[in-house]
Amino acid sequence: LFNIPTNMLPEVRDCAADYGHTTADLLGSPVAIGGIAGDQQAALIGQACFTPGMAKSTYGTGCFMIMNTGEQALKSKNRLLTTIGYRVNGKTTYALEGSIFMAGATIQWIRDGLNLISSANETQSLAEATGADNSVYMIPAFTGLGAPYWDPEARGAIFGLSRDTGIKEIVTAGLQSVCYQTKDLLQTMSQDGINPATLRVDGGMANNNWAMAFLANILGASVERPTLTETTSLGVAYLAGLQTGVYESTAQLANMWKSDRRFEPTMSSEERNDLYAKWLHCIAQVRLSNSTDDERD
Repeated sequence: LFNIPTNMLPEVRDCAADYGHTTADLLGSPVAIGGIAGDQQAALIGQACFTPGMAKSTYGTGCFMIMNTGEQALKSKNRLLTTIGYRVNGKTTYALEGSIFMAGATIQWIRDGLNLISSANETQSLAEATGADNSVYMIPAFTGLGAPYWDPEARGAIFGLSRDTGIKEIVTAGLQSVCYQTKDLLQTMSQDGINPATLRVDGGMANNNWAMAFLANILGASVERPTLTETTSLGVAYLAGLQTGVYESTAQLANMWKSDRRFEPTMSSEERNDLYAKWLHCIAQVRLSNSTDDERD
């Protein structure tokens, strides 16, 4: 339909390739640009998730989970994104991605909006004093719900309040909400046919030991935190290293990955299922409250 000259379009190259150099006046001398990747794809590489079925979850303002699906561009039946993970040596590796809007931003709201804490560092001790069987549930749908719901009309709510509810219960519910949303994503990926036994985590919230222990419990899977949690910048550095010959292969990069701590599930399946069922019930309430009268009927 359109006669577009091919020289008008950029050349598609590998993620590790020669993209030229910076100008000398920018950094004092020319610096080679040898790697390019999107934010979450770079973190996937930084976490050395080079084998199909390996997955990482990044906890920044939001939460982004991406899983390596190998040479198969797996089409999600559950509203996840099929994307390219990376291309190295002409070989494309695909991935499945899900995102939630509120992770670290939930704790930021508790700190700056509610003024319940003065620092995110306080959340771990407050959660330890509360425990995993917290009866308060927070749905941080301040801008709607992301994957797998994709409901822009949903709004936030806190359920289970009583006279005994205090700051520590609300803060704990905020941490747990991030873990429950991560389970939503992992459950959806499992329904699409791939269920990773281990989830690698990074980002600011990954440094909260209580949250990561609860995450392992609610997922019923191992959660592994690397020694370096700033994996996005590490991933593009790896790509540049592959291009310039500093590293020989992705296998070498995989061997370089080091674990800081591995969190194993200790919660019974009955308790896990009960807590998650209550979460799903709360999710249904915030979605139902924004439905039309016809949908309620």
